[in-house]
Amino acid sequence: MTITTEALREFIKDNFLFGREPNFSNDESFLDMGLIDSTGVLELVGHLEREYRIKIEDDELVPDNLDSINRIVEFVVSKQAAAWC
Repeated sequence: MTITTEALREFIKDNFLFGREPNFSNDESFLDMGLIDSTGVLELVGHLEREYRIKIEDDELVPDNLDSINRIVEFVVSKQAAAWC
């Protein structure tokens, strides 16, 4: 399955915003907004691994990969591309 910003925003809306519409850009930092805590990161990682059939290693659990919608999309796309090689 291919990840999209829309699908990821919907996941965040349902799981972290309790149905409220996300009122932030795809580049805004989750950390800066206080949107996702450490437990939320685990929930997000579990979702990404299940939904997009990737394995996220411990050393990949960094803001560069998981701190905004766009960063997550880029990260998942790169993980999926690497799996096809």
